[in-house]
Amino acid sequence: MSESNESSDQSAIAESNSEVASTDSSHETTAHSTGEVLRWWPGALLLILMVMVRSISVVLESPSLPLMIMSFMGPAVIGLMLLMWWLFASRATWQEKFTILGVASVIGVASCFALDTTLQGMGIPLMVLPTGVAAFTLGLLLTASRRSIRLPVTAVLTLVGFGGWTLLQNEGYDGKFKPEFLWRWSENSEDDFLAKMSERESLEAQPVSIESFAEAEWPGFRGSDRMSSVRGLTLSEDWDGTPPKEIWRTPVGPAWSSFSVAGNRLFTQEQRGDLEAVVCLDAETGAIIWEYETPSRFWEAIAGAGPRATPTIDVAGVFALGGDGILVHLDAVTGEEKWKRDLKVEAKREPPTWGFAASPMVTESLVIVHAGGKDDKGILAFNKETGEPVWSAPSGNHSYSSAQSAAFAGVKGLLMLSNDGLQFRNAEDGSEIWTHPWKKEDYRVVQPYVIGDSVVIGGSLGSGSRKITVSMNDSTWSINEDWTTSDLKPDYNDFVVFEGHAYGFDSGIFCCVDLETGDRAWKRGRYGNGQVLLLEDKGQLLIVSEKGDIVLVRATPDKLVELAKFKALEGKTWNHPVLIGDRLYVRNAREAACFEMPLQ
Repeated sequence: MSESNESSDQSAIAESNSEVASTDSSHETTAHSTGEVLRWWPGALLLILMVMVRSISVVLESPSLPLMIMSFMGPAVIGLMLLMWWLFASRATWQEKFTILGVASVIGVASCFALDTTLQGMGIPLMVLPTGVAAFTLGLLLTASRRSIRLPVTAVLTLVGFGGWTLLQNEGYDGKFKPEFLWRWSENSEDDFLAKMSERESLEAQPVSIESFAEAEWPGFRGSDRMSSVRGLTLSEDWDGTPPKEIWRTPVGPAWSSFSVAGNRLFTQEQRGDLEAVVCLDAETGAIIWEYETPSRFWEAIAGAGPRATPTIDVAGVFALGGDGILVHLDAVTGEEKWKRDLKVEAKREPPTWGFAASPMVTESLVIVHAGGKDDKGILAFNKETGEPVWSAPSGNHSYSSAQSAAFAGVKGLLMLSNDGLQFRNAEDGSEIWTHPWKKEDYRVVQPYVIGDSVVIGGSLGSGSRKITVSMNDSTWSINEDWTTSDLKPDYNDFVVFEGHAYGFDSGIFCCVDLETGDRAWKRGRYGNGQVLLLEDKGQLLIVSEKGDIVLVRATPDKLVELAKFKALEGKTWNHPVLIGDRLYVRNAREAACFEMPLQ
């Protein structure tokens, strides 16, 4: 009897447990079907993936172009995947899905309309949308089992993710494509410059011979041969005992121009709000001798506002090209306008992504610039006295590089690097002499470096460099590709050559490459995306770092030998330095300065 009762009790308990389990299962099924508990793990995995993809450009020293594109565009794509998860795989009810997504969409659209202009355009898909969607997703994950507070929590986090961007402005990006944010109500460097512009010192122009401009010490971008090389000069390497001495410092408007120099006059360019200016400065004081302004403004999200090119000095005057395509010929003594051309009209195109950036090349009778127009409007040549078009020739549709004089097998001509490759043309009529196709559709910035009958061509965004050798037999040109290497990825940072080795920046780290093989000898100097100047006599390298430091380095393939260093400028510095005698002239988008350098 007791065994029967015990069996009955066990049966009752089992039945009771079965009912409880059934009830729990029913509650769980009901909770899932009513959206009480979300299927959270796909959203969490995608959110982690978004963070990992965004970190590629920061973690990897030299990411390839596909990885760079993935780092920037990947988060936006993953953001769309997160929205798909919420709509089709989250287990929420359709009513809740559309309600929460509708509230988030209103917040996102309103925030995008309220953004500072510096964050609109590229900033929305690259930064604002991924951050906003990530915050939206985080709200959903935190309330995966708390339906009652899901809407308010998600709405608040979405407002923070999207709305936080309305409090910021972007001054541009550094060499690693890291944005430089300021509070929206703060004065940026251009605002600060405009406020102080009236305080800049002016100087009455002193008499000067026009002929002196025919013998300019540094007539254009990177010197007379565009190779950033100085001869007949050696710097002291003991900067502790005889440190560089600051001679003057002055604010300048945003631009990535360098200086051209003739006697006691410096020529550069800058942005002044809605006006673009070519400025002549006194080399001894930094004071303004004359300034020429024209209504024109170029701005883009990566590098900000201002001209990209450097004026060219000639006995006929000063030639300068603005970022929006205004080409001017000015009197070098007074700054008076002689003629003006608009490349947007001449080449029938809008400014390229990075702006019109070609520093003018001047011959005996012509001024030549790259414009990138369709058909035969790629390279344009104008009569330098009248500004009338003389010839035009096909070229790539974009280039940050500039035309330069060169000679191969005794034949003189014009060398031009664009996204299509390298061209060598007759400078007098634009006819093609030879061409070396090497298409790169990101951007081409660095100047081709000519070494006898060889040329070293630089790429960008991890595409490396190439050396070619040109020869002519029986009036037939042949081009041999000596090597293509990923050991020198100069991006937008020019390199120099000394005794069979190239010295420059490999994705922001200074390096030395053997020009015979294309192999890297060393890679050590972490100077960011700076620029370099060669002092040929003793093999010295004068580097301006991205952060405005001046570094003296010995040009040797053995190892990096850093000799001396000092801080010259504040802020991001991508502009090329100029050394004339014992005077070093440097600038960036904020300020310019002159230093007396100790000579050996």
